[in-house]
Amino acid sequence: MLIRIPAVLAPEALARARQLLEGAPWEPGELTAGVQAARVKNNLQLPATCAQALALQALVFGALEKHPLFFSATLPKKIFPPMFNRYEGAHNTYGDHVDKAVRYAPGTGVRVRTDISCTLFLAEPQHYDGGELVIADTFGEQRVKFAAGDAVAYPGTSVHRVEPVTRGARLASFFWIESMVRSDEQRRLLHDMDRALMRLRSRDGESDEAVALTGTYHNLLRMWADT
Repeated sequence: MLIRIPAVLAPEALARARQLLEGAPWEPGELTAGVQAARVKNNLQLPATCAQALALQALVFGALEKHPLFFSATLPKKIFPPMFNRYEGAHNTYGDHVDKAVRYAPGTGVRVRTDISCTLFLAEPQHYDGGELVIADTFGEQRVKFAAGDAVAYPGTSVHRVEPVTRGARLASFFWIESMVRSDEQRRLLHDMDRALMRLRSRDGESDEAVALTGTYHNLLRMWADT
């Protein structure tokens, strides 16, 4: 399931994120890539434990915790600490690759199975050319370039790339989610049911049908979730 998650960061949070990214200590992105990915990775990243990265992680975590669509779509069990990248000038692309199945967060002892990959856009699309995130899914290639503050979540099993940036700078956060529900198909069913239930309750209130279907949703989640 590929899903757009709008307005993860509000304008005030975006402004704070860009302030933190100004003058940040960028380093070559291939330092954190596996052997295969390092051959096609040519961007810049923030060191995971620098002061700016830690402040930005807190900003993104705080926003994710309050976003109901993010929770509904991903059903998070663990979230890898968000990382931050920049595509600009000579460091402007990331070729086809698949993310590692398990990520280890240095210094935390935490391992995260990468069921879901997530990119949170931090630059407005009109401020740079190129830089589309191209994701291969069941229905072919999807080209994603969302507004600043919006995010895209997609299966971690997907082959994906970032097209060359030919003008301006593309800034983004990226991270991975280990979901309580490992199966992408089961997560999609739960998400679809949750969204339909929200519309039903908004239209008809807490009807007998809404109560019964809410019970079905939670019983399915109880059946499939690993917490």
